[in-house]
Amino acid sequence: MFPALETEVKQETLPDPYEDFMYHHLQYYGYFKGHRGSLPTSATHQHVWKNNPRYLLSGSFGERQGMIPDPLQKEKLLWPTCISSPVHRQIEAVSRDSLMLSSPLLKSRQLLHDEFGEVNPCLREPRDLFTFFSSSGPLQAPRWPIECEVIKENLHHIEWVPPQPEYFYQPTGNEKLPEIVGEEKGTVVFQLDSVPTEGSYFTSSRVGGKRGIIKELAVTLQGPEDKTLLFESRFESGNLRKAVRVDTYEYELTLRTDLYTNKHTQWFYFRVQNTRKDATYRFTIVNLLKPKSLYTMGMKPLMYSQLDAKTHNIGWRREGNEIRYYKNNRDDGQQAFYCLTWTIQFPHDQDTCFFAHFYPYTYTDLQCYLLSVANNPVQSQFCKLRTLCRSLAGNTVYLLTITNPSRTPQEAAAKKAVVLSARVHPGESNGSWIMKGFLDFILSNSPDAQLLRDIFVFKVVPMLNPDGVIVGNYRCSLAGRDLNRHYKTILKESFPCIWYTRNMIKRLLEEREVLLYCDFHGHSRKNNIFLYGCNNNDRKYWLHERVFPLMLSKNAPDKFSFHSCNFKVQKCKEGTGRVVMWRMGILNSYTMESTFGGSTLGNKRDTHFTTEDLKSLGYHVCDTLLDFCDPDRTKFMQCLTELKELLQQEIHKKFNELGQDMDLEGSWSDICLSDIESSTSGSDSSLSDGLPVHLLNVADELNQKKKMYKKKKKKPLQTRKQRNEQYQKNNLMQELKLTEDALSFQERAGFASSTLQKQPTFFRNSENASSSAMRNEKPRLNELQLHGRDKGTSLDPSKMTSILTKSKERMQV
Repeated sequence: MFPALETEVKQETLPDPYEDFMYHHLQYYGYFKGHRGSLPTSATHQHVWKNNPRYLLSGSFGERQGMIPDPLQKEKLLWPTCISSPVHRQIEAVSRDSLMLSSPLLKSRQLLHDEFGEVNPCLREPRDLFTFFSSSGPLQAPRWPIECEVIKENLHHIEWVPPQPEYFYQPTGNEKLPEIVGEEKGTVVFQLDSVPTEGSYFTSSRVGGKRGIIKELAVTLQGPEDKTLLFESRFESGNLRKAVRVDTYEYELTLRTDLYTNKHTQWFYFRVQNTRKDATYRFTIVNLLKPKSLYTMGMKPLMYSQLDAKTHNIGWRREGNEIRYYKNNRDDGQQAFYCLTWTIQFPHDQDTCFFAHFYPYTYTDLQCYLLSVANNPVQSQFCKLRTLCRSLAGNTVYLLTITNPSRTPQEAAAKKAVVLSARVHPGESNGSWIMKGFLDFILSNSPDAQLLRDIFVFKVVPMLNPDGVIVGNYRCSLAGRDLNRHYKTILKESFPCIWYTRNMIKRLLEEREVLLYCDFHGHSRKNNIFLYGCNNNDRKYWLHERVFPLMLSKNAPDKFSFHSCNFKVQKCKEGTGRVVMWRMGILNSYTMESTFGGSTLGNKRDTHFTTEDLKSLGYHVCDTLLDFCDPDRTKFMQCLTELKELLQQEIHKKFNELGQDMDLEGSWSDICLSDIESSTSGSDSSLSDGLPVHLLNVADELNQKKKMYKKKKKKPLQTRKQRNEQYQKNNLMQELKLTEDALSFQERAGFASSTLQKQPTFFRNSENASSSAMRNEKPRLNELQLHGRDKGTSLDPSKMTSILTKSKERMQV
């Protein structure tokens, strides 16, 4: 480009003997390390280095040497441009004598030049951590279990927001309840051949799923007048196992259970073709498992027309009439099934339409989004993509680290962390839409987004269970288990996604404070959006875990319901991400539940949520974070005052239900919050199924190895006689203590003048707060019950036997 300038530079340059010696010395050992002050950064120097083969940097990047015969066709390397201006000036002031080295082919694996030859050098990302995206190559294809047949079609749906609110369905009372007849009286028009269920387990995966020719599972049309619908679900996130035609325009549908299980039928997503415009079709899903559903509250299924999308730019919309959710009249003797039925009129003849439980968001959708971030020159500066781990099937679980570069190490270390995740339950796609809204905002150039990136380090896992999302599961991974009940697992190979997530957060806690953890979910039985949290046992931070949800409800009053939030920690939820992270020390640890239906609040009352509504909540999460961390604590203290008032109202309500009146002034620090809240059993899958049979032995072996590394316990007694004597002695001492306690209680009861009234267990001694929490909120006797005489009441001696029995059972446990 500038040959005269290049010749002038070469003529003026004299080799430096010391650098020449050091270079040969280092080259002998196979590497070269240059001083930052001697790096070329000006356009002239870059041009000289780039165009002269003598000074090209070379080195392999994991490719085999035989794959690229000409070494000059490999990725070119240059020095980074991400150097501050003072350093640039210092570099430019250095003599050119130190820029030109006397030997070719310097070795470096860290600096690269882009493939277009532009002068835009940057640091190479660590190996095996940034290998999943390339601006010139295809996306990583999803890996499927080898049992799954997959059609070779790429589906794409446009995003669209309805111009008018989509209201809930209003029942007329005349809805038909079709009787289920089954394939005995109908014709099977679609059926998956082999579906792995309970008793089998995942073995291996491959891109494209099952080997061999893909069968045509739909029936063959007999001619243009044949009105049979053609069904298909063998695509990403699809779920439909069987379709039976029971009348000309009526079909019974059976959903596929989560792979390697015999339950969890909720998510559906399938395609129909060969439609007729003027006919009224009826679809009835016959094997749903939940006794309660939002379909009983007016929720409508979603429909997508390809012709409408192509001609009118219309996407997913709520459709359906005569919607009923009812119990199936056919019982297999093991579990009850429920049916969802609706009627539909297709907008076009010979159209291709899709039906879904909620707006789909697939693994490929996520990869396309992350690819756009990786290729954005601005966003990629403060958003780093990494591979957290590989899933059971070998799909990448992505981790995003979002923060602005800090000016000093002290400033970087002072940043607090925020951890967000979604799609641990693959059928809850609403979590992905909220996550997308959050990412859209936090990666934007908004002043608020820049401020958040300045003060926080965001760790984001946008899809925790990619395998389940790909195969169309509702709740489980390919291990056949609900991952959100196994966050305490030690089986890294069987539950890699959550094991690595927990480990990442554990290491993060060692580096900095984690202000907030939130896992995005969907809810099938309640409307609106709400949070589940964990009651704090530290009196110093009493009610603080409720401040963020209350602030969020004020920022999104027509979507978020604080009254639907719950903070009770149940024993069956001990394995959830929310509780495990709380036990690890994150005070503000939440599960965000977003409805599959819509809102019952404010201006959006009785309308369905759109994807735009869910994405807007991602923005409100960011907005609430700024309010929550505002140095001016006025909003925070106002929320605490309001929370105390709300709690006082709730307690008075409880007392009124018991027919009692009590003055609560001055007793706030003794209130046991768990006793005034109902359970959080919003899901019918609260209980863990335990480990699959083939993993039990693995878990036992790991537990044994884990025990070997623990501190040795006290040496046990050697003989059976000694053990029996010690056991009898312990039992005798325990019975003696119980007898003494019973006599003491009866003696106290004798001095009382009245019988004990029924008292709620709202209060407890503050000294026992932490120990009670460690017992997972087990029933206890509080001070009001034991010292009822101060209130003019007494203990009933007739109740002492049951009390002592319960106490003895707790001691034995």
